[in-house]
Amino acid sequence: MAGKSNGERSDAVGVADDPGRIRNVALVGPSGAGKTTLVEALLAATGTIDRAGSVVDGTTVCDHDPAAVRQQRSVTLAVAPLHHEGVKINLVDTPGYADFVGELRAGLRAVDAALFVVSAAESVDPATTALWEECAEVGLPRAVVCSRLDHPRADLDGELAECRAAFGEGVLPLYLTVRDGEGTVTGLAGLLTGQLVDYSAGYPPRRSAVDGAVDAGAFRDDRNELIEGIIAESEDETLMERYLEGADLEVDTLIKDLEKAVARGAFHPVIPACAASGVGLAELLEVLVGAFPAPGAHLPPPVTCPDGKPHPAVTVDPAAPLAAEVVRTLVDPYQGRVSLVRVFSGTVAPDRPVHVSGHGLADRGHADHDVDERVAHVYAPVGGALHEVSYCIAGDLCAVTKLSSAETGDTLSGTDDPLLVAPWRMPEPLLPVAVVGRSRSDEDALVRNLGRLVAADPTLRLERNSETHQLVLWCMGEAHADVVLSRLRAGGAEVETEPVVVPLRETFSGGAKGHGKHVKQSGGHGQYAVCDIEVEPLARGDGFEFVDKVVGGAVPHQYIPSVEKGVRAQMERGLLAAGRPVVDIRVTLVDGKAHSVDSSDMAFQTAGSLALKDAAERGSVVELEPLDEVVVRMPEEHLGTVLGDLSSRRGRVLGTENDGAGRMLVRAEVPAAELLRYTVDLRGLTSGSARFTRVFSRYATATSA
Repeated sequence: MAGKSNGERSDAVGVADDPGRIRNVALVGPSGAGKTTLVEALLAATGTIDRAGSVVDGTTVCDHDPAAVRQQRSVTLAVAPLHHEGVKINLVDTPGYADFVGELRAGLRAVDAALFVVSAAESVDPATTALWEECAEVGLPRAVVCSRLDHPRADLDGELAECRAAFGEGVLPLYLTVRDGEGTVTGLAGLLTGQLVDYSAGYPPRRSAVDGAVDAGAFRDDRNELIEGIIAESEDETLMERYLEGADLEVDTLIKDLEKAVARGAFHPVIPACAASGVGLAELLEVLVGAFPAPGAHLPPPVTCPDGKPHPAVTVDPAAPLAAEVVRTLVDPYQGRVSLVRVFSGTVAPDRPVHVSGHGLADRGHADHDVDERVAHVYAPVGGALHEVSYCIAGDLCAVTKLSSAETGDTLSGTDDPLLVAPWRMPEPLLPVAVVGRSRSDEDALVRNLGRLVAADPTLRLERNSETHQLVLWCMGEAHADVVLSRLRAGGAEVETEPVVVPLRETFSGGAKGHGKHVKQSGGHGQYAVCDIEVEPLARGDGFEFVDKVVGGAVPHQYIPSVEKGVRAQMERGLLAAGRPVVDIRVTLVDGKAHSVDSSDMAFQTAGSLALKDAAERGSVVELEPLDEVVVRMPEEHLGTVLGDLSSRRGRVLGTENDGAGRMLVRAEVPAAELLRYTVDLRGLTSGSARFTRVFSRYATATSA
């Protein structure tokens, strides 16, 4: 997104003065569907860039994220503003890889509608359906673009059928494709308008009557189905009666009802498009401007005061108090920290103070904060370039610089009226990657770079395990992990990965007795302490109990806590060679001996420790491994495969059920050691259609794989 500024803003980018003349649209869809190519074609069609990919003022669109460039992956949000018919359209290109669903959700938070891009040359796979569900979850209005019409395997009719099967009956085409004698798509036939949109000479198209350009029967059938779909979602109850009576419905009325249904999220039109030839670009722009809602059509996210107290709702009004949210953060080599911001209320302007409120993700390494800072510059982002602007109003997107504490998900508000925008739901990272620096200097660079990464990526969780002493990065998947590691290395930290160690525990499998004797004579006072204990196992999760059954003062009262302290210290150090902490035992002090001069607190601590070690040698100590409760949600056809895989992971199925939405839920207890790569393996087993959650359940005796 970010690049070196080229001075003042260009006319092609501009600023918006009326929220009603803004459209914020996310392009979502699987990798390879052609989202980025479509964005570039729209930018070229509206004169924002030339066909070579340069902004009209001469600044080249580039990306200074070395990891993204090197790996040739669309892994981050990119914003491309363009103007059409007096409306500013912010196109937000989102990643198509499942690993970057956090960026996808950030993109959805920043927009008011979604343009779902699918390839006419590829089947609608489960991962694509899952992306559609991500958009449906947040209730965004959606339209569908069938792209790559020029591909040799393109099958538009088949793709439409698959889209309807995967996305629902509200998905209907607005156009039929028109082909030349060689089968190349040269135009579109409007089902509502009856117009032929001819792209044979390129963009902009020429328009005329259809007049036999397509099969009349197919045109009539598809037109009737489209009209019936519009009527079914219309708020005008008289339309159905008029239609059934055979009345000719006005095209303008149908178009207005269509646009209203799309804006409500009740109807999802399909537009065929080809970025290379320009087919469908004009029709797509019409949908973006006419059917997708302006920022004020829906309520902004709820807000509270930073301390959690109620705060009045904000309005999409440039003159209202400021309420904005950071949806992406990066460190640019020229500008420093750059924050991509969606302004929900008020206006952002350069050289003005703002309040930055933290977001409550301390468990992922994002500390809460509430500080005042000053905005240095305000920019309109165009792909990889930044164009300085004089302000950014409610409903618009912008980039601001020099906010040293702002992280992705943070709220920007007025210093005199601080508030906190309700955060969006973050996916849980489930792939652990243990990293270590090659040298001491690499370790220092690793620490510095991790702070930047965590600030920019709320889906990344940082864990410093006090038991295994490993630095673990919890990622969304292998592609996410690759990008994170590449960014660490690009920042000057030579890092290596190592196997993730799962912390184990130890316990006694049966009762045992232990004798601890610590006698040491030296010059002056010696050390003398003897104690006898009995150890018995407790139920899993019961922790530790210490019982005093000494009679006759064999162990003086003041030294009994010392014995317990020594036992606890040895439990922390462990009893087997691996040194795992000991849990779930009851230790009973039954006897001992003391010396009136040489006994001491430290002596009895040592004796207690020796007594527990002696009991371990006489009894049986076993290792315990953590079990996680896993809930897997998947299409029913994958149930058998998932159950078999869980069994191979030593899992114990607790139950299965239907979630009522066409998905099956499987609950199981699985050893944590078997889940280290489960997010990757499950994606492969179910073609990306399954999701799972995991929470710690309990410890159990370790068993062989």
